[in-house]
Amino acid sequence: MIIVLKPDATKQQLDHVLDRIKALGLKPMVSKGTERTIIGVIGPEDALRVQPLEVIPGVEKVMPVLKPYKLVSRDFKPESTVVNLGDGISVGGKALVMMAGPCSVENRQMLFETARAVKRAGAQVLRGGAFKPRTSPYSFQGLRDEGLKLLREAAKETGMRVVTELLDTRDLKMVQQHADIIQIGARNMQNFELLKEVGQLHKPVLLKRGLSATITEFLLAAEYILSQGNFNVILCERGIRTFETQTRFTLDLAAIPVIKKFSHLPIIVDPSHSTGEWEYVEPMAKAAIAAGADGLIIEVHPNPEVALCDGPQSLLPKKFVKLITEIRKVAKAVGRTV
Repeated sequence: MIIVLKPDATKQQLDHVLDRIKALGLKPMVSKGTERTIIGVIGPEDALRVQPLEVIPGVEKVMPVLKPYKLVSRDFKPESTVVNLGDGISVGGKALVMMAGPCSVENRQMLFETARAVKRAGAQVLRGGAFKPRTSPYSFQGLRDEGLKLLREAAKETGMRVVTELLDTRDLKMVQQHADIIQIGARNMQNFELLKEVGQLHKPVLLKRGLSATITEFLLAAEYILSQGNFNVILCERGIRTFETQTRFTLDLAAIPVIKKFSHLPIIVDPSHSTGEWEYVEPMAKAAIAAGADGLIIEVHPNPEVALCDGPQSLLPKKFVKLITEIRKVAKAVGRTV
């Protein structure tokens, strides 16, 4: 249920409406737009039918939300959300955000070399996995806390922000300490306890679409985070499983305009994981920006031949420089900047 207040509603009237919602055992979420203040109501809505809120001073109308996701929808927040990352970097505005780095933090030398290279090319966010969810239990699992510390050091030296993945609620405090953006990977998109934990933070969350998740399931996963009070959510389309085997996954570019239509959350694209081969990264990255993505997250490695994780899809630094040059052309054509 969504409650729309009148344009001239006072703070006292807003507070009174919030008090009435709480008295009914429901949870209010406030969205203050440029013209209207909207209150999303979470919980069993039968109470609102018994005690209607339309009669309360300051209330213009009460609307049901037919979509299963409430807070994520544009019904609740018509304006697009811009997630502020600090240092003048944001996701969802006119400027595109570029996240780049190795799939996993392997050692200090490799990480710092990559961080310096992607920073020079124009990336604002350093990506790198300290905890790696791998299909095989015998594959490299990441450097864990050592990897987190190296990411923080490299980001501090280069003036970048850090995005890294959280796998387990037990590691939340450690990851939160070193990361500027907490990534929830595709395999954890429906790890609801993990989503609720990051939902109680104010730190930005990068939520990747699950391997076989529908768009509705994707947005409902984001709803878990918003329902806990954290509205700093960035969605990431990273490819889904289809019958096609020529690429690692199938990059669902149509998801970008669909999500933009139904949700106010920003969305970026991962052309590395979706294609699985470095030569497809640039064309799909350009297509993603043309389709309306708010940024990219790309794997870069100084020597992909010896990478411990996802070498075939990693760009060499010089290839990343070329990609950024091409992205600037596409961004200009669609009214964005890099």
